[in-house]
Amino acid sequence: MTDHVKPDEVAESPVVLVVDDEPTVCSSVRRLLRAVGYRVQTFSGVGRLLPLERPGGPCCLVLDVQMPGASGLEVKRSLEQSGVRIPIIFITGFGSIPMGIQAMKDGAMDFLTKPFDEADLLAAVARALDADARLLKHEGELAVLRRRFDSLTAREQEVCIAVSDGMLNKQVGAQFGISEKTIKVHRARVMDKMRVESLAALVLIAERLGLAGGPAHATGAAGILN
Repeated sequence: MTDHVKPDEVAESPVVLVVDDEPTVCSSVRRLLRAVGYRVQTFSGVGRLLPLERPGGPCCLVLDVQMPGASGLEVKRSLEQSGVRIPIIFITGFGSIPMGIQAMKDGAMDFLTKPFDEADLLAAVARALDADARLLKHEGELAVLRRRFDSLTAREQEVCIAVSDGMLNKQVGAQFGISEKTIKVHRARVMDKMRVESLAALVLIAERLGLAGGPAHATGAAGILN
């Protein structure tokens, strides 16, 4: 057994999506980013971007704020409503301090005004891709833990949550009307299926999955993760 989580490695190289209605901007940004090794996809307008199914690996979106049809902020909100999470770097030729502040409040990774310095764009893209890679790793680890928890039987899930909340074996047995010996068997199976060697490690997993809350939360615990 091990308490180390090994999510599937992200095999895909980083991708930068660029959306700007000015062909010269798309072309220059594409050349710059490809020169440093990034894969790049360019779009001449919002209509060619949406709907978006984001790449599987680390990615970010370089998005013009003001384009025909929809603003960059509207595109960002549309992506969020569709459940697409992607870090966004806004670029604009008509930038203002209030616009930049609003973009950052709305969760943009960065806000650059044209003509922007190439080094500034490369630094912003690097930060965005690094943040996305770290989040993908975190999401991958959680997915592994969720699959392990879902592999438990309903009773094992109840025991997992109860012992993670600090209940002793005899207390768990009294809670569910079964013997302490049976609880020990369930607990051993939980530890094996969750691939942990200590209660402390199991508690940390329960916290990461949001399973804290006591035995009252045990029934139907699988539904919490769906």
